[in-house]
Amino acid sequence: MSIITISRQYGAGGKTVGSLVAEKLGYKVFDDEIMHEVARKANVSKHWVESVDKEAGGKLQRFLSGIISRNLVQRILATEGGYIDEEIYIDLLYKVISRIADGGNAIIIGKGGQYILEGFENTYHVLLIADKLDRVKFIEENYNLSSSQAVRVVTANEKKRANLFRKFGKEGYDNHVHYDMVVNTSELSIEKAANMICKLAG
Repeated sequence: MSIITISRQYGAGGKTVGSLVAEKLGYKVFDDEIMHEVARKANVSKHWVESVDKEAGGKLQRFLSGIISRNLVQRILATEGGYIDEEIYIDLLYKVISRIADGGNAIIIGKGGQYILEGFENTYHVLLIADKLDRVKFIEENYNLSSSQAVRVVTANEKKRANLFRKFGKEGYDNHVHYDMVVNTSELSIEKAANMICKLAG
């Protein structure tokens, strides 16, 4: 009945490793499903939730502060029938991820799981890291992007994650003190990384 949270520097292979660990252990992976459940609880579209996640600490905050037309907010509310902002998003992440943890045997990819489930029994927190050049190459090859596009994607997602985790009151999400294991996928294959995580949870 263990839970494994997998955090990662963007492009270090978190989803790929998580899926392989789940296959080996017979666990279920929770990634996009978390966003779907947050959207359901807030009674908004998944697209809106993704926008909150994407813009956390940045454009969304300015949007909600009124720099962008409030008329747009009203149109969204009328269409969706619900409402979500950064604070509601974080609150719902806590509720959804805690409920997943209660069920056990799950891999939680990202979404601040290492903070939300800090101190939970039988929960293991893993961080995947890799050299930036390797992460750019991984994104380039797995998402069919040019080298320059991959660099921009990796850089943008690094900033987004730092902004989001500030909403948890945390700095330096890649600080090893938050984790039971740190795996460098520049040094280890995806298969070896998955095997190490399985042994940790075993």
